Amino acid sequence: MSDLLPGVYKAIRKNNTVYYRASITHKNKHISLGSFDTEADAHSAYKEATDVIGDPECNVDSYSNVKRVLGFDKWVVLCNFRDNGVYIPNPIYVKPRLFYYYFSPDDFFIFSSEDLFYYSAHKIQRRGGHFFVADYGSQINILSRYGIKSHAVAGKDYVFLNGNHQDMQYSNVKVINAYYGVSMESPGNYRAKIHINGYMNIGIYEDAITAAIAYNKAIDILNERGNTRQYNSNYIDGLSPKSYADIYASVHISKKLYSLIWQNNL
Repeated sequence: MSDLLPGVYKAIRKNNTVYYRASITHKNKHISLGSFDTEADAHSAYKEATDVIGDPECNVDSYSNVKRVLGFDKWVVLCNFRDNGVYIPNPIYVKPRLFYYYFSPDDFFIFSSEDLFYYSAHKIQRRGGHFFVADYGSQINILSRYGIKSHAVAGKDYVFLNGNHQDMQYSNVKVINAYYGVSMESPGNYRAKIHINGYMNIGIYEDAITAAIAYNKAIDILNERGNTRQYNSNYIDGLSPKSYADIYASVHISKKLYSLIWQNNL
């Protein structure tokens, strides 16, 4: 019979050093609480988890009130499991029609409920000011779920309608520009640029789709002249092949740019 404190299990690392794991069982779900250097810390984590499960007054904000041994992610998981009856391994707290994805009590995103399945299975990671998930071996920027390109600038290419950049609900994120090389200067005036030796103007167009197709046309002209640089072409969702071809044939690019490409083999 084990003489370890409740909720604690002894384990051995590959280098033969001892450490301790803590876990708790709730609603027939066995939940790991983490690894600790001492038996006392592992038991403290177990006791804190027991308090969360048994006390509805323990919430996400409670975590910051005193020093805790139990990790914050596990605290959120337990609060959500206790209140909503759903075990989610990521630090998510579900509310009607939305959920919170926490990094700390004061640092979180609010997502629409449609994204719950995705973020239940994909942990958000942060590098600098960029947030991404690992998906099929790639790092996927979370903004891509809204059709926002990796080069997009907040406030210019997309905005948060209520001014809260933590509110990632679909109803709050407005995409102003979803295309490479395109920026809106004013309603009805969309400028297309392409980076060759610095940014060069392709032209100004009355809608974003025409500007995006002009950008694609500039890429094609560059490629015809032997360009080896990789450019991302714009995909125009919802536009038929014939409509695309008609716009492509009629759209003009800057004579200056065309001349530079043709004469200098840029």
